[in-house]
Amino acid sequence: MDVLLLAEQGLNGLQLGVMLFLMAAGLTLVFGIMDLINLAHGSFYMVGAYLTAALVPVLGGFLPALVVAVLLTALLGLVVEAVALRTLYRRDHLDQVLATFGLILFFNELIRILFGPVPIFLNPPAALAGTVNLWGLTYPAFRLAILGTGLAVAVGLWLLIARTRVGMLIRAGATNREMVMALGVDVRLLFGLVFALGCGLAGLAGAMAGPVLAVQVGMGEQILILTFVVIVIGGIGSIRGAFAGALLVGVVDTLGRALLPASFRLVMDAASANAAGAAAASMAIYILMALVLAVRPKGLFPVG
Repeated sequence: MDVLLLAEQGLNGLQLGVMLFLMAAGLTLVFGIMDLINLAHGSFYMVGAYLTAALVPVLGGFLPALVVAVLLTALLGLVVEAVALRTLYRRDHLDQVLATFGLILFFNELIRILFGPVPIFLNPPAALAGTVNLWGLTYPAFRLAILGTGLAVAVGLWLLIARTRVGMLIRAGATNREMVMALGVDVRLLFGLVFALGCGLAGLAGAMAGPVLAVQVGMGEQILILTFVVIVIGGIGSIRGAFAGALLVGVVDTLGRALLPASFRLVMDAASANAAGAAAASMAIYILMALVLAVRPKGLFPVG
């Protein structure tokens, strides 16, 4: 395979990885601290994308629409946590799965009512609509912006978790939730802030994905599956694990889809090779997860 094409697919894998990190960081904190399985996390990804698409013509630009959409998605998460999820913390995981699956159906139908069933195609900002030359490789500027945004968020989250009092409480909650409660910390406020932060990050991922993918009903479900794989590989409750797992999954998934069909063409006809390669590429991240769990059953960077 051409070196430039391989480099392009590697960058695509990193870009997918940082998108997955934006999703996984919030979800792993929610599960690690609140012990809540939130299947509706992908719905906030979808809401962020739709809010951005709706606000671009109102606010006159992609960047202000993105900022407002992320804040509104975080606020929506705060409301959902207080109204629908707070009573589920002491329930078993099956109840949480059923309730949050119901939220998926609710948000999908609400978006369909408000925006219709037709996908929306969101243009990138004019300043990032072109391409950048990277040592002979022509690469979309907006995809590089996604990569840079994800890395900046990763640094910001590290500073928040490692250097602030709120981060100390979050780390303590992920390690020993009962002890944090016993020390008199306002757990309701902590849970609400963590959930809102996770929803805001999911909304940011959806907003950044809008110009790359079609904004459509149910767009959060597919990425949610990859997000759970990332969390299992990285270690539940670990931001560092979410980052490492997201990059691994993004690169393996992207390179698998690019390389495996070409590899199978060496031993079979093109049609069969494409089908076999696509099937093998779909399995690659799950094989990766199984290998990681065989060596490190709690993930790469477990908490505690």
